[in-house]
Amino acid sequence: MNAVSPSPVVTPRPSVAIWLWPIVLGLLTVFGLLSALLGQHGIWLALSWTALSIPLIVTVACLLRAWCRTPSVKGGQS
Repeated sequence: MNAVSPSPVVTPRPSVAIWLWPIVLGLLTVFGLLSALLGQHGIWLALSWTALSIPLIVTVACLLRAWCRTPSVKGGQS
């Protein structure tokens, strides 16, 4: 007979822990877009490129991390 193990208790995370990084990346994107529109030369150009590159790099890194994970022994994603 196979005993069924109880499912682990999942405690909900606070909203701040869930939404902190998406909000930071959104604000960084808005700053990058505004700095690209308002400042066409000098430091503004570098700031806009940097601010718009960071969310793209984070997105690519998260996608690569998700794709490169090996499936668990049970057959699902780990």
